[in-house]
Amino acid sequence: MSTPELQWFKSSYSSSNEPGDCVEVATTPTAVHIRDSKTPRTAQLKITPSAWARFLTTLPT
Repeated sequence: MSTPELQWFKSSYSSSNEPGDCVEVATTPTAVHIRDSKTPRTAQLKITPSAWARFLTTLPT
């Protein structure tokens, strides 16, 4: 059984003037994957969707 490729995206708030200064996120029904856009082939975080939602609620608006 093969694993589908993750579809990574950056925040709409990411500045195109500084293309390497952000994180990228890929979501699946059971996990949120997070990586550094400057080094996408290195370690990644994998957290639950509920943990991601809690994290997002702590960010300043």
